[in-house]
Amino acid sequence: MSSIALFNTIFIEEKKVRERLAATTDFRILQDTHIISEVSRKYSIGGEKVERALYGPQSVFNRFTLERERITAYLKVIVANHLKSSGIIYSGHIALLIPSTVTHVLRVGLFDKTSNRIQRALKEGLTEKNTLKVIKKNDTSAANWADYLYKKEMSDPSLYDIIVPMGDHSPESAVQLILENYHKPAVLEQETSRQAVEDMAISAQVELALVEKGYTTEVKSFDGEITLLVNKSVANFAKLASTLTAIAESVDGVREVQVLTGKEYHVSIYRNQEFTLPPKVLLVDDEQEFVQTLSERLNTRNYGSYPVFTGEHALEFLENELPDVMVLDLKMPGISGVNVLRKTKALNPEIEVIILSGHGSEEDKKICMDLGAYAYLHKPVDITQLTEIIDEAHAKVAAAKMTHI
Repeated sequence: MSSIALFNTIFIEEKKVRERLAATTDFRILQDTHIISEVSRKYSIGGEKVERALYGPQSVFNRFTLERERITAYLKVIVANHLKSSGIIYSGHIALLIPSTVTHVLRVGLFDKTSNRIQRALKEGLTEKNTLKVIKKNDTSAANWADYLYKKEMSDPSLYDIIVPMGDHSPESAVQLILENYHKPAVLEQETSRQAVEDMAISAQVELALVEKGYTTEVKSFDGEITLLVNKSVANFAKLASTLTAIAESVDGVREVQVLTGKEYHVSIYRNQEFTLPPKVLLVDDEQEFVQTLSERLNTRNYGSYPVFTGEHALEFLENELPDVMVLDLKMPGISGVNVLRKTKALNPEIEVIILSGHGSEEDKKICMDLGAYAYLHKPVDITQLTEIIDEAHAKVAAAKMTHI
């Protein structure tokens, strides 16, 4: 028995299609939420982080943390494990994780033009203005996911075995069309397709082993033979190839490893030391030259820092990002550092805030500490002292996260 994978945009009656398919085939439905929960339990990671990896947008800190690459590998491992069973309807973003080589899963894309989707949403009681916002957010998420995985448009025909234009189909006729294609001989489970599932599982484990060491090379797998693709311009290729080979060979099931180069291949991250997740540090200061220099100095010390230049920008930043530590200037035009601290602690109390002050008083210090600041430092700040305090604050954040998990 085979399975079906459904990837769709919003407001196309995808729920009716999914449920009618399940009722007709007696298949089990496996949605994004199920896989997110499994990843969260298996790898002791917050579900909101898994959702962020699936739905984006990608964090500005990702180039330091490789969090999306790591979580994507987690998702692939879990999905590959499910692919060893049959009779499943995969629904949502997880459907795009199933490679075309797994031919006993019929990959279906459900799409429709925006005007039709708006009309369906209006019938559900939404306003046109809110509908457009929801559609834009959903489509952006879906497009980003397809681009991240394959560098393709989400509606690219190569990502699917069939595309169902829902403007031309009712849920009933869409199910009929899907089942007609599902019952074709090409979708039957065969040895080559079962091997493709094993290849996906091993490839995901190799990706995970590599990203845990700070490498994001592209991985291809066939029957235990692993090919790692790195950028042609990488320095000291021989040393890099040796390191990557050793990491890949440590994964169970890997029989052979080769490392290839080419201009079109994914650019590797080359680490000279053990890779550890760096603290995510948001720097907030209106002195742009100072904060940019500070950011560069922190980055060279393996801190993932990102600078903003106003209190308003900092608060906007926190709507989509969750840094571990904020280094915050006390005196700024517009929203002051004290008000940024107050609002940050009200909305995200887990963020540790280090205050930097050029002209602050003891009274300012008391106010900041009472509001929950982790530390209060005077400018000019010594970089060694600052990094030590960032490390202490980050350790506190990490301990709190582990307790929560």
